[in-house]
Amino acid sequence: MLQATSQLTLQEFFALSSAEGDITYELIDGQAIPKMSPKFSHSKLTRAFLYLIDSWCDGGGEVLPEWAIQLTKKGQNWVPTPDLLYISYERLPVDWNQDEACPFPPELVIEIISPGQTFEQLAAKARDYLDAKVLRVWVVDSKARSITVFYPDAPPQIYMGDMLLTDSLFEGLEFTAEQIFQKAKIPPNNR
Repeated sequence: MLQATSQLTLQEFFALSSAEGDITYELIDGQAIPKMSPKFSHSKLTRAFLYLIDSWCDGGGEVLPEWAIQLTKKGQNWVPTPDLLYISYERLPVDWNQDEACPFPPELVIEIISPGQTFEQLAAKARDYLDAKVLRVWVVDSKARSITVFYPDAPPQIYMGDMLLTDSLFEGLEFTAEQIFQKAKIPPNNR
């Protein structure tokens, strides 16, 4: 595990995190913080979103799990690793093929609440993403069977049950929270 007594630069973080192997780290406030490894239900939800968004974007961008993003937070380098992100080829050149963190803010970040995390923690992270020019953040709560959409210019909107989630930013993409949980085979009352 990485141990840092002083703040890491972006270059030091990438050098250290690549030497650590299979552990995923996020650069937060100059420190390399290990990201919780996804569990079964979490992975099934990630897969359900991946298939849905990949089918919708149809070659118009990249939808990838666990891809770090190079951003800034309060003037400092910040490298979060969202559960899933979508970035269009308008933001990421179609021929970009570097094996490194995403260099541009994506249109969409999806974070799924893991055991040990709270909605409040991920809501704060969602605001940091929006401040860093990510256009939408979806926080998924499997216990509440909800998807909360965070916008840069409007209050968050909670989608549950059969409430249709649509967004002019993702024209043609529409689904309900219940459809996602059913596709992921997450039973009601998954506690």
